[in-house]
Amino acid sequence: MTKYVFITGGVVSSLGKGIAAASLGLILKSRGFRVVNQKFDPYLNIDPGTMNPYQHGEVFVTDDGAETDLDLGHYERFTDENLSQSSNTTAGRVYLTILNREREGGFNGGTVQVIPNVTDEIRRRMLLPAQEKQVDFIITEIGGTVGDIESLPFLEAIRQIKYEVGVEHCVYIHLTLLPYMKKAQELKSKPTQHSVKELQGLGIQPDIIMLRSEIPIDSATREKLALFCNVRSDCIIENLNAKSIYEVPLMMEKEGLGRAVCRALNIEDSPSHLERWAAMVDQMYHPVRRITIALVGKYVELHDAYLSVVESLLHAGIHNKTEVIIDWIAAEELSDAESTARRLGGAAGIIVPGGFGGRGIEGMIRAAEYARTNGIPYFGICLGMQILVIEYARRVLGLERANSSEMDAAAPDAVIDLMPDQDGKILGGTLRLGKYECALVPGSISARAYGAQTVWERHRHRYEFNNSYRSRFEQNGLAVTGVNPERNLVEIVEVSGHPWMVGVQFHPEFKSRPDRAHPLFREFIGAAVHRAEEAR
Repeated sequence: MTKYVFITGGVVSSLGKGIAAASLGLILKSRGFRVVNQKFDPYLNIDPGTMNPYQHGEVFVTDDGAETDLDLGHYERFTDENLSQSSNTTAGRVYLTILNREREGGFNGGTVQVIPNVTDEIRRRMLLPAQEKQVDFIITEIGGTVGDIESLPFLEAIRQIKYEVGVEHCVYIHLTLLPYMKKAQELKSKPTQHSVKELQGLGIQPDIIMLRSEIPIDSATREKLALFCNVRSDCIIENLNAKSIYEVPLMMEKEGLGRAVCRALNIEDSPSHLERWAAMVDQMYHPVRRITIALVGKYVELHDAYLSVVESLLHAGIHNKTEVIIDWIAAEELSDAESTARRLGGAAGIIVPGGFGGRGIEGMIRAAEYARTNGIPYFGICLGMQILVIEYARRVLGLERANSSEMDAAAPDAVIDLMPDQDGKILGGTLRLGKYECALVPGSISARAYGAQTVWERHRHRYEFNNSYRSRFEQNGLAVTGVNPERNLVEIVEVSGHPWMVGVQFHPEFKSRPDRAHPLFREFIGAAVHRAEEAR
C-alpha cells in the first residue's frame, strides 16, 4: 500500500522544505522505491502563472502544462521523475473547485464549510497520485509555516489522512530552525519546542524532526528536543547548511533520514545506492577550469526568477568539469555599445533567458548583437530566442523597426507575433504550455547535441516566430533548425557561420538534471569553454 510522508515547516519560512522533500525522494528512490513528490501552497492564486517573478520566483512547467511552484523543479531534478498537474495544488484551486461545484448544485443545497468540504477536496488531491500510477511513497510538502492561518485547512487535512489510510501508512516530518546565539555560543531549542507544540495542538504529532542549523547539533540538545517533543533521539535529524543543495541528500542519508522513515512506517530498510550521485557531487566540487557566463535578464535582482536556468548551467558545468560563474546583468545596464562591450567583454558565453513585457528589450538586443558580431557563444531561451530574431531582422535584414507585437503592437515588421488562433483569449489562455514535439534538421548544432531527429520540450510562451518572414531569414543566414510539425511553428534558430548562436522557443532548463545535463546547455558551456581557451 502507498505510504504518505508529510513535511511541514515551523518557526520561519525559507528553511528549505522543498530541498528536504526532494532529498527524501532521492533517498527513498535510491532504495528501489517508486516515489512521487507534490506540494500544497496555501495562497489563493489558482497557480503562480500570473504572479510577478519578484513575488514568487520562477514558474516551473511540467510536461502536461501545469504552471507550478519552483520547488517542483527541485523534485524533478533530484528524483528524475516527471511531475504533473496533480503535483501542485493551491488554496485558490481548491476553493475554485468547491465554489464551482456549489454553483452547479453539487452539494444538493447543503451548507459548504471548511470542514468537511474544503478538507475533503484537499485530501482528494493529496491521494490523487496513487490513483494515477503505482507508487510506494507520496511525499507531500505543505507550504508556509505552522501557525499561518491560511495553512490550517491543509494541516487539518493531513491529520485526517492518517486515520483514513491507517496510522501505519503515514509519517509526519517537521522542519524547524535551530538558531545559534553567537554571544551565548549556544543553540536554542525553544523555537522548535514551541513550533512542535503548535503542531500538536492541531492534532499532529511529528514522527521526525529535522533541524536547520548553522553548526552541528550536540547530543544534549538532541536529547532535550527528543524529550520535550515526544520523538526518539535518532529521529532528530540534523540539517546543516551545505555548500551545494546537491550535497544535502548525502548528508541526510548519513544522518539516518531514510532509515528513520522506513522504521516509522514499519518497512524493512535496505541499503541506499547514491554512488552515482556522490560521484556527481565530487566532480562538481573539483572542476578543472572556470569560466564566466553573462546572464542578461529582466529579473536579475531575484536569482530565483531564473532558478532552473542557473541549475542547468551548473549541470552543464559539471559535465564539462568546469565551474560556471554567472555574471548577473540587468538588461537596462546595456544602454549603448560602449556599456555593452564593457559589461560583456569578459564573458565566455552569453545567455538571455525568458521573460514577459518590454522592459530591458533594447539591452538584450545589444547583447545579442555583441555575441553575433564577436563570435561569442549565445544561448537564447524563449524571449532570448525572440531577441535573437529581432536583432537579426534589424541588423542583417535591414528591417530597422522590426519587433515583437508584444513590445510594439504597431511594429511594421512584427517578426514575432501572435498566431491567428490565439486572438480573443483571456490572460494565460493564449500561452503554449507543456511539452510539444520538435523535429530537428539533420546536421544542425541542435541535432548533433541531442543525437536525435525528434525531441519533446516544454513551453511557456505566447508569441511565436512569424512564418511570413521565414524564407527571408533563411536566405540571409538565419537557419530554422527545429520545427513543431503539428502547427509548423519555429522552435529553434541558429546563426549560420557563428561558432555557437542558438535560440530556442521552448524552455530546456526544465528538463536538465545534475547528473545528466540538458544537451543544449551541455554544448553551450562546451562552446564557451572552447572560446575561453582560445582567448588565453
